[in-house]
Amino acid sequence: MITDGAALNRWRLILGRNAEGALPLGGARLLRMDDALDFLYGREAGEDEKRDPQGGGGASAPTVARWLSEVRSLFPRDTAEILQRHALDRYQLTELLADREVLERMEPNQALLETVLSLKHMMKGPVLDTARRIVRKVADQLTEKMRSEVERSALGKLDRSRRSNLRSARNLDIQRTIRKNLSHYDRENQRLVLEQVYFNGRVRRYNPWRVILAVDESGSMLPSIIHSAVMAGIFARMPLLDTRLVIFDTAVVDLSSRVEDPVETLMSVQLGGGTDIAGALRYCESLITAPHRTMLVLISDLCEGNTRQNLYGVCHDILESGARLVALTALDENAAPAYDRSTAEKLAGMGAWVGAMTPARLADFMADVMRD
Repeated sequence: MITDGAALNRWRLILGRNAEGALPLGGARLLRMDDALDFLYGREAGEDEKRDPQGGGGASAPTVARWLSEVRSLFPRDTAEILQRHALDRYQLTELLADREVLERMEPNQALLETVLSLKHMMKGPVLDTARRIVRKVADQLTEKMRSEVERSALGKLDRSRRSNLRSARNLDIQRTIRKNLSHYDRENQRLVLEQVYFNGRVRRYNPWRVILAVDESGSMLPSIIHSAVMAGIFARMPLLDTRLVIFDTAVVDLSSRVEDPVETLMSVQLGGGTDIAGALRYCESLITAPHRTMLVLISDLCEGNTRQNLYGVCHDILESGARLVALTALDENAAPAYDRSTAEKLAGMGAWVGAMTPARLADFMADVMRD
């Protein structure tokens, strides 16, 4: 329920600074929101397009960069996207898209990554090259963090009790290899001669599980898209998993051939458009070759653009085949979803696992399923 004070604050933000005398705002956050809105909509009164949302003057390029950062931190995601669209379409604030130096000055973090992915279709030349480097840097940061979480989970634990015939650098047992070859140390040349190299085995290397990630490209799913791309890259490097990645709106794009590179995945995403979940799941169903060793993970807000009966039909077929169906309404660090609850309840009633997860929780969940 909205209190009278909250309602007055909303009206004050809508009316803008012309109502400042009659409806004063209280609180630093509300004042920052007012500054951000005035920076954009104050142009209707013919105000200078290049003034600083923090007050005072300043160069136009970093001003827009700071404004974008403020909008993303202050407003709900849907509202931020509307403000961003108005800035580009109505007021032609294209500094972020035209100036490579603006992007290079901004801190590479997930908020900037979301902005870049939202605007990349409007970027060209050196700006797009810089944007791709930002995507790479932030994706690498997320990969490092999430990989350590997966390795700590039951899914990623190494079986160090036995040797492995899988001769892979990521499975190299360095300590054991050095210890076992110390007797072959060449003192004259000061080097260790390796007569035998040892590798760690991973849990259930043989007969791997197929994991199919089907990711909704809706703009509201952007944080989940980012985490899904990174998780898919991590899974693709695990011998016990055969990972497939599919993104969809009304069309389906199979990115399995690029799954090990999150940057290529993210740069392939086209946000927005309609949503045909049933069509995407029908395609994913065609990728199921061993149902009892397949987990299909749908990452979507479950807002189906076509008839729900088609969606329920394909979900029924997947579950009847013996494959596991998981519907994640969010996959990110916050795991705070907004989704179609009636569809979620129906899928849960059919036998699908429905919920929101952090990446680390997904890894543990997958390990539990694979042990059953």
